[in-house]
Amino acid sequence: MANIKSQEKRNRQNEKNRIKNSQVKSSLRTINKQVLKTIESKEDKKPDVAKELLKKFIKKIDTASRKRIIHKNAAARKKSRLTKQVNAYIK
Repeated sequence: MANIKSQEKRNRQNEKNRIKNSQVKSSLRTINKQVLKTIESKEDKKPDVAKELLKKFIKKIDTASRKRIIHKNAAARKKSRLTKQVNAYIK
């Protein structure tokens, strides 16, 4: 337990940021799963839906990277891999 007032404040801030960051990471995983689910549905091809979800994913992951919630190289890697999968699905 912290005795110093500034450390108590820092602990409160850390907890608030931890919760916010975990929500952002969770939403990234959710969108990623939605894109993969769209790609894996073999019955009906939906390239437009896949493109829109990919666009949404890229926007969200760029924002997370800019706010340093995830590392910029990790963001680039995830975008690259998912884009490659979507492009293969469209062809």
